[in-house]
Amino acid sequence: MATSRTADSGGGESTQARVERVLREQLENGTYPPQARVPSQRQLADDFGVSRDTVQRALARLTEDGLIETRGGSGTRVIRVPNSRPHPPQSLRPGSASLKPLIEQAFRQDEVSLDVATLTAETLLRHLRNQHELIAFEGAGAPERLRIRMLLPWTTERLAYPRARKAEDNRIWERWRTMVRENGSRLEELRAGFTGLGVETSVEIQHLPLTPQFKLYVINDEHMLFGPYTVLPRTIKVPREGHPGEDEAVDSLDVLGLGATLSYHRLEADDRTHDSVFFTSMREWFDSHWDRWSNVPHREKATDGAPAEK
Repeated sequence: MATSRTADSGGGESTQARVERVLREQLENGTYPPQARVPSQRQLADDFGVSRDTVQRALARLTEDGLIETRGGSGTRVIRVPNSRPHPPQSLRPGSASLKPLIEQAFRQDEVSLDVATLTAETLLRHLRNQHELIAFEGAGAPERLRIRMLLPWTTERLAYPRARKAEDNRIWERWRTMVRENGSRLEELRAGFTGLGVETSVEIQHLPLTPQFKLYVINDEHMLFGPYTVLPRTIKVPREGHPGEDEAVDSLDVLGLGATLSYHRLEADDRTHDSVFFTSMREWFDSHWDRWSNVPHREKATDGAPAEK
């Protein structure tokens, strides 16, 4: 989706190298575990905001390294990950971290709570879908309760990004809005799926009149991941006006969400430590927005297919 794409331009890293790097990181951190199916080239091109040719070259490098293979009729699957060593305990890892190990750890407990502030919810959806499949099809243990609270931007007002460079062109914003609403529907489907597996599940969403400057995950009120959104120029393909079936590339400003660095923080016994202070301040930030905006009238309920708000 638009807000978690890697930009086509900027920096010293080529687009192909960036796509290859992020895919390798996703193989290593378990986003796509062994035997998992990799999204289609079309989907990856859309996710990264690049051409299918760029995706093909990146996948070819992964194939050469024996990490993935493509079979006719069954798509592309993971056959080996770049680093099969187990993740060390989170408290012993460096400042940057990934969401997957923390989600896995949380789902091994009886209760899972996720407080999330983000631009689209795409990353969280992928990890929740993985956990649902592990429980439904591989016999993994399930928690008793799952509670999700999510802060998302209003889809009824334009944001600072993603946007076309031409102020009068609303298509980039409309594209993002469609994606956010579709993700809301997918989140509701996952809520029903977990409920069907016997997990007492609640999903609440608040929509804010803000453009998120960072993504935030608070997991079981103990672990936190924080990552600022980096604004980048890129081209985004949208349907060409007046030409059904044709796309055109629109110069836009977007943010780097997919593969963005997330810093890890933990609520420690000593509330004076750096991590505890940061954790507490960001948790207070989340709770203040959750509580203060709940009664502000807006049109989101009437237009959004997402789960019911608080």
